[in-house]
Amino acid sequence: MSERFSLKDHLFNAESLGDLAAEYAAGLQDFDAEGFLAQVLPGLEGRELLERLDWIADCIETRLPPDFPAMADALEAAMPPELDPARTDDDFGRFIHSVPGILAVRHGMEHHRERALDLLEAATKRFSMELYIRPFLNRWPEETLRRLERWCTSSNYHVRRLVSEGTRPRLPWAKSITLDPMVPLRFLDALHADPTRYVTRSVANHLNDISKLDPERVLGMLTAWREAGRQQDAELAWMTRHALRTLIKAGHPGAMAHLGYDADAPVRLEAITVTPDPVAIGGRATVEIVLSAPERTPVLVDYLLWFHKPDRAETCKVFKLKQAEVTPDRPLRVAKTHVFPENATTFTLYPGPHRISAQVNGKILGEVAFSLTESGRGRT
Repeated sequence: MSERFSLKDHLFNAESLGDLAAEYAAGLQDFDAEGFLAQVLPGLEGRELLERLDWIADCIETRLPPDFPAMADALEAAMPPELDPARTDDDFGRFIHSVPGILAVRHGMEHHRERALDLLEAATKRFSMELYIRPFLNRWPEETLRRLERWCTSSNYHVRRLVSEGTRPRLPWAKSITLDPMVPLRFLDALHADPTRYVTRSVANHLNDISKLDPERVLGMLTAWREAGRQQDAELAWMTRHALRTLIKAGHPGAMAHLGYDADAPVRLEAITVTPDPVAIGGRATVEIVLSAPERTPVLVDYLLWFHKPDRAETCKVFKLKQAEVTPDRPLRVAKTHVFPENATTFTLYPGPHRISAQVNGKILGEVAFSLTESGRGRT
């Protein structure tokens, strides 16, 4: 069978679970692959992603030794080959290989901590164990931190990435960790010079999380890394932009200065327009900003869209526009087509008055009002 189940994540189907069954059958002599598939497939319907992973683990667990050390040996014997060590990015693995992490938390964390951490180390070379290291940090913080210290120097970049990703204070989908979020920052000092983008992206995302708690700490770390010169300039510049993205959207002066933009630069907003006006929900409009300056000035240009709500409240979202230079001999003209989606997943548009602000180097220089209309009216 190859019928896909109706979940936003498309990875759970008879084909992928057949692959998983075949891996267990190849590694474990008595594994009943047909029985596993007959049990697991009907139970996927109606479960969300993480619930599906737990269900798959339920169905495999009953076919493994109940004693955890023997269970861990069986899980390792059934693992597929490690992810390609020649790649350096975008090699997350397959969700179906999360089972060792789930069972390590369920059965190994309390009484077999070290064996369970060994299992996570092996498993993360096939699928990221970032969700499953966090319960260990909560239950055994000092012991798990010691293990992470060792993993910082692992020869496998998936293991190194786990150190950063698993300790992020705001990891998506993950349960929170009770650890002081400043404690793992020492690991980022070690990992920021990693040669693989998969690791440095995690470091940058981790710093972006921290920037919401302590912006000055993040800016201080980035400054120290730049002065140390251990990472390639281009890669550190990329990491810096990625780590500061939330502060940049918020117009944080220190973040702007770190990237070479002066919030008080003598830049003048000559014009800001939205064309057409009105624009229909479901349509699109051109946002154009014109800037001038008396001297050559680097600028980071964003625009802020202020969303109207029926109760007259407003919410704001920042959109990137341009990194450029304004020169005294001619104005800088930048434009972008903005789509106003009819069925957005993260927000709802309502007809009525809206406004767009021009933000240059983190400072709002001016705004323009425009109107949204019901779908079908004023569409471009």
